[in-house]
Amino acid sequence: MSSVETDPRLKAESVTIRPLGAFRKTVQVLGSKSYSNRYLALAALSGEPTVIEGALVCDDTRYLADALTRFGHVEVEVDAAAERITVTPTGRAMRAPEEDVYVGAAGTPIRILIAMAGHAEGVTVLTGTPRMQERPMGSLLEALPGLGVTAEAVKGNGSPPVRVTGPSFRGGSTRISGAVSSQFTSSLLINATRAEQDTEVHVIDELVSKPYVEMTIAALAEMGVVVERDGYTRFAVAAGQKLRGGTVQVEPDASGMSYFLAAAAVLGGTVTIPGIGKGSHQGDVGLVAALTRMGCTADIADDSITLTGGELRGIDIDMETMPDVVPTLAVVAAFAEGTTHISNIASLRIKECDRIAAVATELRKMGITVEEHPDALTITGGTPRGAVIDTYDDHRIAMCFAIAGLRTPGVVIKDPGCVAKSFPTFWQKLDTLAGTTSSTL
Repeated sequence: MSSVETDPRLKAESVTIRPLGAFRKTVQVLGSKSYSNRYLALAALSGEPTVIEGALVCDDTRYLADALTRFGHVEVEVDAAAERITVTPTGRAMRAPEEDVYVGAAGTPIRILIAMAGHAEGVTVLTGTPRMQERPMGSLLEALPGLGVTAEAVKGNGSPPVRVTGPSFRGGSTRISGAVSSQFTSSLLINATRAEQDTEVHVIDELVSKPYVEMTIAALAEMGVVVERDGYTRFAVAAGQKLRGGTVQVEPDASGMSYFLAAAAVLGGTVTIPGIGKGSHQGDVGLVAALTRMGCTADIADDSITLTGGELRGIDIDMETMPDVVPTLAVVAAFAEGTTHISNIASLRIKECDRIAAVATELRKMGITVEEHPDALTITGGTPRGAVIDTYDDHRIAMCFAIAGLRTPGVVIKDPGCVAKSFPTFWQKLDTLAGTTSSTL
């Protein structure tokens, strides 16, 4: 077993965060979850042996790897210690698994798999946790028939379980809403690589979280497929393009990086994250600019990002392009002078939990004044006090409030194991700042 699997905090009822002073550290963050999921899906569609180096091995990627294996056309070997995922074709055709495919709370994988099941012979049923069975898939289900795929919500509510009948993903032209999730568009583009016909995807309204589609297009290009486009309104994948196999490298996860940037911000420390820099397509890198506006200083090089904390002040910021780091910035705002208004974040209502409500509730427990709006948060900075933090089975709530505990005594994080969804070594990485947690079993 790896040290990750034996970390007792992943099975603990809670961890107590120990406050820390200013620090100067280099932290190696695990690979990008978004890129790992995309490369894994593309490798399974390529028909070529593929090695994904620097891959994030977490709950989400394990669920996706298991699902791909169950279609029978590939074998997937996951090596957590080496941060490597190997995908090898079996030579068999894709066939629907006999039993339901369970993906836990993995949002990107299930949306990729719904379209991918259209390539498999037979009927595939995809499902997940109770929260997953509340998450909206309707826009994707409405778009798939235009490409030949019959897909329906089993309960008729637009949410999982979803039943898909294949093989039927022929390509063609379809229309999709981009207002709920960019993952729907990414799913169609990824799976268009195996279509018999050219595929066109027309986005009929405003596309949210645009950087994630940019990441999809970058991953496709890295593996040899060109996407033609008209801004964010039309995307086209010509049939006959060949996904390459071989080796692909995953850059560090910008969302995971955010917690260590926040630690430097609230403690006045300095952190360097190697392996990611100014060329990254990850929207969450935008947190660096947000923190500099709040009073930090930063150096973004080609292959590293360094941030040093300063006197923090509130800002007004639209975070539509970087929703996953909203909770991180919100915690930093709790320590800033003045008011921070974070807007255009309605998509957080349908994540692993309602993150707007969760952040507001837990910051109020810490004595911070928060105004909650349908698509925004207004946070008045102050002196947070210790509290027992509920995490709502949401990895990002656990990790961002752990950072609050680095400055505020008495912060206890319940259900610390939920970080395994995206960052299973989070508590170990946090320890590298100076031994910062203890667990209660």
